[in-house]
Amino acid sequence: MTELAEIGPWQLALATSLILLNGALSLWLRLGLTRKVLIASARTVVQLLLLGWILVPIFTFEQPWMVMGIGTLMIALAAREAVRRSARTYRGIHGAAFLALLIGCGGSALLGSAVIVGVDPWWDPRYLIPLLGMVLGNALTGLSLGIDRCLSVLDEQRPRVEALLSMGATWWEAARPVAAESVRMAMIPILNAMSAVGLVTIPGMMTGQLLGGTPPDQAARYQIVIMFMIAAAVALGSVLAVLISLRALFDGDHRLRHERIRRRDR
Repeated sequence: MTELAEIGPWQLALATSLILLNGALSLWLRLGLTRKVLIASARTVVQLLLLGWILVPIFTFEQPWMVMGIGTLMIALAAREAVRRSARTYRGIHGAAFLALLIGCGGSALLGSAVIVGVDPWWDPRYLIPLLGMVLGNALTGLSLGIDRCLSVLDEQRPRVEALLSMGATWWEAARPVAAESVRMAMIPILNAMSAVGLVTIPGMMTGQLLGGTPPDQAARYQIVIMFMIAAAVALGSVLAVLISLRALFDGDHRLRHERIRRRDR
């Protein structure tokens, strides 16, 4: 098996020059993105290096409480990022996003690690943490789209929803089209990715395994598992997030509490 080529400081410096091209193009075309490019690049370097340092003791000592702790932190940060992308918010939205990702992504990662791959122990950090990270990275986008669509439809189409309620519809009968549209929006990115994978793109999981020397057919099987895990996590997570959000915006008398929706300051 071919050993993975090591990347040192000089290789990282050379890769940094690629980002400088982005900054140069932004200045030349006056895109106004130079500062954002620099900040995003700096965050990428700091966050990934920090993650690498954090994972060293976790991989070394292999304690379940450490694995569960880092997993919970990852879910909390993903929930925060998903909520931050929404143009509207409401009280309790962070809890809704966290619970949805915990059940959707956490459940999908545990199923993949313990049952599908059959890792022993099921909490092996070399499997569970990367699986959870890949699922979260894709699911938070779908979750963000679903929540944002849900809140925007309730805000912009308030008269239609309230008209249905005034005619005797329950909160669920009035909100069901909103839920369907929101979940449909959340599912679009993963469905597009599944349609193009293998023909247009080689995903990160498969790329990493190929670089590490894994046989291509085995790497493809792992990627299939990952894609289906992500699809399940997006579906379950977005449904939960949308339903929790809808329930929080209707009271016990089946009234839309529009005042609970707030536009986020940008």
